Amino acid sequence: MQLKDPISLQDCAASLNCTFAGKGADLITGINEIHKVVAGDLTFVDFAKYYDKALKSAATFVIINKEVPVPEGKGLLFSDDPFRDYVKLVKHFSPFNPSLKNIADNSIVGEGTILFPGVYLGNNCIIGKNCIIHPNVVIYDNTIIGDNVIIHANTVIGADAFYFKNRKTHFDKLISCGRTIIHNDVEIGACVTIDRGVSGDTIIGEGTKMDNHIHIGHGVVVGKMCLFAGGVMIGGKTIIGNNVILWGQVGISKDLIIEDNVTVLAQSGVGMQLEKGKTYFGSPADEARKKMKELVASKNMVEIWEKMRG
Repeated sequence: MQLKDPISLQDCAASLNCTFAGKGADLITGINEIHKVVAGDLTFVDFAKYYDKALKSAATFVIINKEVPVPEGKGLLFSDDPFRDYVKLVKHFSPFNPSLKNIADNSIVGEGTILFPGVYLGNNCIIGKNCIIHPNVVIYDNTIIGDNVIIHANTVIGADAFYFKNRKTHFDKLISCGRTIIHNDVEIGACVTIDRGVSGDTIIGEGTKMDNHIHIGHGVVVGKMCLFAGGVMIGGKTIIGNNVILWGQVGISKDLIIEDNVTVLAQSGVGMQLEKGKTYFGSPADEARKKMKELVASKNMVEIWEKMRG
């Protein structure tokens, strides 16, 4: 999330009641989680195994729960609870602002677009030209939709990320401040859920088509001309290339890369990066021919065992 009103490192430390190291006048221009950061951004880290990753990232500012030397060109905020303070900043710069109208006053709907009864369109949304949004579709704040997009009934676009910190007494929510962006010529089926990014964007590429009952997690980036069949589930922050086909009930774990022109056959479970141009099957998914041979070999072993026993 880029800040409309940047804040200095010194002022940010004062607002969080914490100490800092670095140039106090340097301006924080964005707030992002670690995999989305660019220069000027602030991120947070509260686990020792991720200290090095955060300090060497593109982020200019880091909230951290240990006093460490300041890397050149960066600013650090020393906090006893970086997660809490990061959430505090998100709430300040992106406060909850409910719209109680079906179509928020500050949202824009393009020429020729049809909104059926029951559609809800939140704050700061943009829908392009010649779209069809079917009944009871819910589109949360800060969603951008291109031209010629079709969204079928009861779909939810831009709900919060499923992202929590496990405290001893409760799960603490990381407040979402990202967006959802759907490019031109996308079709989304009925009862689909697409979560917005925690701090960056969830993106659906041009020409992609989705069947019913699909879930796209926070911060997922889907390429152009992809085809997803019913029941597909994609974990947060996964990157899907162009021309990827996911058949029914495929499950993809978080933080993965699925390269261009991959096909994953039905009911497969993906827990690793998939290389471009290949077809995969099984759980855990592997190249389809190899997996099929393994299944045949397993069946033959059972038959051999039964004959030996008989």
